[in-house]
Amino acid sequence: MHDNPILRPALGAASSAAATPLTFTDDAHADVALGASDAHPAEVVRASNLARYGTLAAVIVPPLALVATMALAWGGWFGWVDLALMVGMYVITGLGVTVGYHRLVTHRSFRAKRPIELFFAICGSMAAQGPILWWAATHRRHHQHSDHEHDPHSPHAGQKPGFMGRVRGFLHAHIGWLFADLRADADRYIPDLTADRGLERISALFPLWVLLGLALPAAIGGLVTMSWMGALLGFLWGGLVRMALLHHVTWSVNSVCHLWGARDYRSGDESRNNPVMGVLALGEGWHNNHHAFPASARHGLKWWQFDLSWVVIRTLEKLGLAEKVRVPSADRLAARAR
Repeated sequence: MHDNPILRPALGAASSAAATPLTFTDDAHADVALGASDAHPAEVVRASNLARYGTLAAVIVPPLALVATMALAWGGWFGWVDLALMVGMYVITGLGVTVGYHRLVTHRSFRAKRPIELFFAICGSMAAQGPILWWAATHRRHHQHSDHEHDPHSPHAGQKPGFMGRVRGFLHAHIGWLFADLRADADRYIPDLTADRGLERISALFPLWVLLGLALPAAIGGLVTMSWMGALLGFLWGGLVRMALLHHVTWSVNSVCHLWGARDYRSGDESRNNPVMGVLALGEGWHNNHHAFPASARHGLKWWQFDLSWVVIRTLEKLGLAEKVRVPSADRLAARAR
């Protein structure tokens, strides 16, 4: 691996702390702990073979389904029911990833009533982006080494300079990293989550939730239209096409949002705020904000930075279904402003 052009000054000095687990506290000003090494032996989180093959199929099959849906749409087989199922399932499973997988479970940026937490964890699993424990461990590792050589999906780390290095970095960060033998240190990154039996069970049943995410739109499409063709179209548009769109939007946060956009805050890496991805990724595209303040439940920190996931979290708080919602203070925002 080539030398990484972006280094954290604290990495070398902190290597002696390798055996200490990362801590994610309830302190309103806490950020992700930085500076430890992955070089010590420990238990790792890996998806089961069935889940890994399922994830691989979920990467390859949905884009192929676009061919079938385009052919059917050209023949007149596309209507408002199909569009509603695609958009509805995109938002539901997308929020499952952004609110559930990411801000609630991985970063603990807020707390939710137990049924709400498990509901969002299941919705995120239906997005077919990997079991929740593996996802959380991998994402915490990403923050631990953002744009450093141990970052699992950096477009910068280990890449040669120049145009081709930039292209290879983009492809690796966008999709190439998924085909690596990824391992995440459970003892190091998610000791708090592996002790949670509910999340552990949901993680183990990942293939079931993926199938549910395909079956639901098929069932709704069939029942609404009272036809097998409606069920097929629901499966294609609300299932596979939705899955393909959400995959590439989510992966673009890894690739696009570490290459193009504004850097409003000092974050110690190359994370960027990208307005297009801010909308499409339901608030996750305000990525520089997130890396500067990882513990914040709100990513769109300016009034014009639309963050649908924050709207959902704030609504849950107003309804008494969420608490301990963390956002950075005005002083912290000013201190890290570029």
